[in-house]
Amino acid sequence: MNNNDVLRSIRYALDLPDAAIANMTGLTGYAVDVAAIAPLLKDEADPDSAICDDILLAAFLDGLIIHQRGARDTPPAPVKRLTNNLIFKKIRIAFDLKEDDLHAILKLAEFEISKPELSAVFRNPDNKNYRQCGDQLLRYFLKGLNIKLRGE
Repeated sequence: MNNNDVLRSIRYALDLPDAAIANMTGLTGYAVDVAAIAPLLKDEADPDSAICDDILLAAFLDGLIIHQRGARDTPPAPVKRLTNNLIFKKIRIAFDLKEDDLHAILKLAEFEISKPELSAVFRNPDNKNYRQCGDQLLRYFLKGLNIKLRGE
């Protein structure tokens, strides 16, 4: 899934101003200027839009975790390559969502998934039962999260 779409979706769900996004990203030690946030949120067809790279989105998601749940004793390891699985996992951690919460959020978006299928998304990639998180699953999850946090 496109990193810009993830950033826009979370921003909308939490009704975050650009400064809050920059501040959350800064919580991880990754400095980003507030003026650099607006182009990331524009539609890709807009000539003034910018691409949100994996490092920036990972720093924002880690900052969201710190903002929502507090800082840990050890800082998160830097991420160079984000996958849908990792994005999903970081959002799950940030909002302290359990398996039942995830199913309820997906149900709000009218998407059904079995418990084993969902748990396979959060497994270690080396596990034989690991399953890649597709764009569709992540989109429905973000849609359900928006409905949960903002209403219909």
